[in-house]
Amino acid sequence: MTNHTSSDTTGPIATVHPALRECAAEAARVAGGVPGDRLRDPTPSADWDVRALANHLVLYTSHGLEHRARRTELPEELTARDFTADADWADRYRAALDRAVGAWSDPAVWDGEIGGSPAATVATLMALEMALHGWELARATGQEFRLSDDTAVFVLGVVEEYAGMYRTYEGFAEPVAVPAKAGVFDRALAASGRDPRWTFRG
Repeated sequence: MTNHTSSDTTGPIATVHPALRECAAEAARVAGGVPGDRLRDPTPSADWDVRALANHLVLYTSHGLEHRARRTELPEELTARDFTADADWADRYRAALDRAVGAWSDPAVWDGEIGGSPAATVATLMALEMALHGWELARATGQEFRLSDDTAVFVLGVVEEYAGMYRTYEGFAEPVAVPAKAGVFDRALAASGRDPRWTFRG
Protein backbone atom coordinates (compact mmCIF):
# COMPACT_ATOMS: atom_id res chain seq x y z
CA MET A 1 0.00 0.00 0.00
CA THR A 2 1.35 3.42 -0.96
CA ASN A 3 1.11 6.27 1.50
CA HIS A 4 0.53 9.68 -0.07
CA THR A 5 1.30 12.94 1.63
CA SER A 6 0.13 16.47 0.96
CA SER A 7 3.60 17.20 -0.48
CA ASP A 8 3.50 14.23 -2.89
CA THR A 9 4.08 15.58 -6.40
CA THR A 10 3.99 12.28 -8.29
CA GLY A 11 1.17 10.19 -6.84
CA PRO A 12 -2.46 10.20 -7.96
CA ILE A 13 -3.51 12.83 -5.45
CA ALA A 14 -1.15 15.21 -7.26
CA THR A 15 -2.13 14.23 -10.79
CA VAL A 16 -5.83 13.38 -10.49
CA HIS A 17 -7.13 15.65 -7.74
CA PRO A 18 -6.44 18.91 -9.62
CA ALA A 19 -8.42 17.60 -12.60
CA LEU A 20 -11.19 16.42 -10.28
CA ARG A 21 -11.33 19.84 -8.67
CA GLU A 22 -11.40 21.71 -11.98
CA CYS A 23 -14.04 19.47 -13.56
CA ALA A 24 -16.19 19.83 -10.44
CA ALA A 25 -15.95 23.61 -10.52
CA GLU A 26 -16.94 23.69 -14.19
CA ALA A 27 -19.81 21.23 -13.70
CA ALA A 28 -21.11 23.39 -10.86
CA ARG A 29 -20.87 26.53 -13.01
CA VAL A 30 -22.77 24.88 -15.86
CA ALA A 31 -25.46 23.57 -13.49
CA GLY A 32 -25.96 27.10 -12.24
CA GLY A 33 -26.68 28.23 -15.79
CA VAL A 34 -29.40 25.67 -16.55
CA PRO A 35 -32.72 27.49 -17.14
CA GLY A 36 -35.68 26.09 -15.27
CA ASP A 37 -37.71 25.84 -18.47
CA ARG A 38 -35.12 23.66 -20.27
CA LEU A 39 -35.41 20.50 -18.13
CA ARG A 40 -37.35 18.61 -20.80
CA ASP A 41 -34.99 19.47 -23.63
CA PRO A 42 -32.91 16.74 -25.31
CA THR A 43 -29.20 16.28 -24.65
CA PRO A 44 -26.33 14.64 -26.53
CA SER A 45 -27.16 11.53 -24.44
CA ALA A 46 -30.09 10.29 -26.48
CA ASP A 47 -31.69 8.44 -23.57
CA TRP A 48 -31.68 11.47 -21.23
CA ASP A 49 -33.36 14.84 -21.24
CA VAL A 50 -31.82 17.72 -19.28
CA ARG A 51 -33.60 16.72 -16.06
CA ALA A 52 -32.35 13.12 -16.20
CA LEU A 53 -28.82 14.21 -17.08
CA ALA A 54 -28.73 16.79 -14.28
CA ASN A 55 -29.99 14.23 -11.78
CA HIS A 56 -27.33 11.75 -12.90
CA LEU A 57 -24.62 14.36 -12.44
CA VAL A 58 -25.83 15.40 -9.00
CA LEU A 59 -26.25 11.85 -7.73
CA TYR A 60 -23.00 10.32 -8.91
CA THR A 61 -20.48 13.15 -9.23
CA SER A 62 -21.26 14.80 -5.90
CA HIS A 63 -23.05 12.45 -3.50
CA GLY A 64 -21.59 9.34 -5.09
CA LEU A 65 -18.10 10.82 -5.12
CA GLU A 66 -18.29 11.74 -1.45
CA HIS A 67 -19.67 8.35 -0.41
CA ARG A 68 -16.92 6.59 -2.34
CA ALA A 69 -14.32 8.62 -0.49
CA ARG A 70 -15.92 7.65 2.82
CA ARG A 71 -16.44 4.01 1.74
CA THR A 72 -20.16 4.20 2.45
CA GLU A 73 -23.18 3.23 0.36
CA LEU A 74 -25.42 5.78 -1.32
CA PRO A 75 -28.68 5.94 0.67
CA GLU A 76 -31.75 4.78 -1.24
CA GLU A 77 -33.34 8.13 -0.47
CA LEU A 78 -30.74 9.80 -2.68
CA THR A 79 -30.91 7.33 -5.56
CA ALA A 80 -34.65 7.91 -5.91
CA ARG A 81 -34.61 11.71 -5.60
CA ASP A 82 -35.39 14.23 -8.31
CA PHE A 83 -32.84 16.84 -7.31
CA THR A 84 -34.03 19.27 -9.97
CA ALA A 85 -37.42 19.50 -8.23
CA ASP A 86 -35.74 21.86 -5.75
CA ALA A 87 -35.49 25.42 -7.02
CA ASP A 88 -32.00 25.73 -5.55
CA TRP A 89 -30.75 22.37 -6.85
CA ALA A 90 -27.73 23.91 -8.58
CA ASP A 91 -26.60 25.65 -5.39
CA ARG A 92 -27.02 22.40 -3.48
CA TYR A 93 -25.05 20.58 -6.16
CA ARG A 94 -22.21 23.06 -5.84
CA ALA A 95 -22.15 22.58 -2.06
CA ALA A 96 -22.23 18.79 -2.42
CA LEU A 97 -19.40 18.91 -4.96
CA ASP A 98 -17.34 21.02 -2.57
CA ARG A 99 -17.82 18.40 0.15
CA ALA A 100 -16.96 15.56 -2.22
CA VAL A 101 -13.81 17.15 -3.63
CA GLY A 102 -12.82 18.12 -0.10
CA ALA A 103 -13.18 14.52 1.04
CA TRP A 104 -10.75 13.47 -1.68
CA SER A 105 -8.18 16.00 -0.50
CA ASP A 106 -7.31 13.59 2.33
CA PRO A 107 -4.25 11.58 1.18
CA ALA A 108 -5.49 8.51 3.05
CA VAL A 109 -8.57 8.31 0.81
CA TRP A 110 -6.34 7.42 -2.14
CA ASP A 111 -5.05 4.23 -0.51
CA GLY A 112 -6.70 0.86 -0.97
CA GLU A 113 -9.68 -0.03 -3.10
CA ILE A 114 -13.27 1.08 -3.54
CA GLY A 115 -15.69 -1.53 -4.83
CA GLY A 116 -12.83 -3.68 -6.06
CA SER A 117 -11.04 -0.92 -7.98
CA PRO A 118 -8.06 1.16 -6.86
CA ALA A 119 -9.23 4.38 -5.24
CA ALA A 120 -7.21 6.42 -7.73
CA THR A 121 -9.02 4.73 -10.64
CA VAL A 122 -12.38 5.56 -9.09
CA ALA A 123 -11.42 9.23 -8.74
CA THR A 124 -10.05 9.30 -12.29
CA LEU A 125 -13.26 7.93 -13.77
CA MET A 126 -15.38 10.30 -11.72
CA ALA A 127 -13.42 13.25 -13.12
CA LEU A 128 -14.15 11.84 -16.57
CA GLU A 129 -17.87 11.59 -15.73
CA MET A 130 -17.91 15.24 -14.69
CA ALA A 131 -16.18 16.32 -17.89
CA LEU A 132 -18.23 14.30 -20.37
CA HIS A 133 -21.65 14.67 -18.76
CA GLY A 134 -20.89 18.25 -17.76
CA TRP A 135 -20.20 19.01 -21.43
CA GLU A 136 -23.48 17.33 -22.39
CA LEU A 137 -25.40 19.46 -19.90
CA ALA A 138 -23.65 22.59 -21.10
CA ARG A 139 -24.27 21.90 -24.77
CA ALA A 140 -27.93 21.00 -24.16
CA THR A 141 -28.55 24.35 -22.45
CA GLY A 142 -26.61 26.66 -24.75
CA GLN A 143 -23.44 26.84 -22.67
CA GLU A 144 -19.81 25.89 -23.11
CA PHE A 145 -17.82 23.50 -20.94
CA ARG A 146 -14.35 24.96 -20.59
CA LEU A 147 -11.26 23.17 -19.32
CA SER A 148 -7.64 24.24 -19.04
CA ASP A 149 -5.20 22.69 -21.48
CA ASP A 150 -3.71 20.46 -18.78
CA THR A 151 -7.06 19.08 -17.71
CA ALA A 152 -8.18 18.59 -21.31
CA VAL A 153 -5.03 16.51 -21.89
CA PHE A 154 -5.83 14.55 -18.74
CA VAL A 155 -9.38 13.84 -19.93
CA LEU A 156 -8.19 12.76 -23.38
CA GLY A 157 -5.72 10.36 -21.79
CA VAL A 158 -8.41 8.83 -19.60
CA VAL A 159 -10.78 8.42 -22.55
CA GLU A 160 -8.09 6.70 -24.58
CA GLU A 161 -7.14 4.40 -21.69
CA TYR A 162 -10.66 3.32 -20.77
CA ALA A 163 -12.56 3.56 -24.07
CA GLY A 164 -12.56 -0.19 -24.58
CA MET A 165 -14.04 -0.81 -21.16
CA TYR A 166 -16.72 1.84 -21.62
CA ARG A 167 -17.71 0.47 -25.02
CA THR A 168 -18.01 -3.02 -23.57
CA TYR A 169 -20.67 -1.68 -21.21
CA GLU A 170 -22.19 0.63 -23.86
CA GLY A 171 -21.05 3.75 -22.04
CA PHE A 172 -19.29 5.04 -25.17
CA ALA A 173 -20.47 4.97 -28.77
CA GLU A 174 -18.06 4.50 -31.65
CA PRO A 175 -15.56 7.35 -32.15
CA VAL A 176 -16.69 10.42 -34.06
CA ALA A 177 -14.50 11.86 -36.82
CA VAL A 178 -13.21 15.37 -36.14
CA PRO A 179 -10.87 17.64 -38.12
CA ALA A 180 -7.14 17.20 -37.59
CA LYS A 181 -7.02 20.70 -36.09
CA ALA A 182 -9.64 19.86 -33.44
CA GLY A 183 -8.82 20.92 -29.90
CA VAL A 184 -7.76 18.44 -27.23
CA PHE A 185 -11.10 18.38 -25.41
CA ASP A 186 -12.99 18.01 -28.69
CA ARG A 187 -10.77 15.04 -29.49
CA ALA A 188 -11.59 13.55 -26.10
CA LEU A 189 -15.31 14.00 -26.72
CA ALA A 190 -15.03 12.46 -30.19
CA ALA A 191 -13.01 9.51 -28.91
CA SER A 192 -15.78 8.84 -26.37
CA GLY A 193 -18.38 8.72 -29.14
CA ARG A 194 -19.71 12.24 -28.56
CA ASP A 195 -20.00 14.73 -31.40
CA PRO A 196 -18.36 18.02 -30.33
CA ARG A 197 -20.53 19.79 -32.92
CA TRP A 198 -23.82 18.66 -31.35
CA THR A 199 -26.29 21.48 -30.89
CA PHE A 200 -29.89 21.57 -29.75
CA ARG A 201 -32.22 22.77 -32.46
CA GLY A 202 -35.49 23.28 -30.65
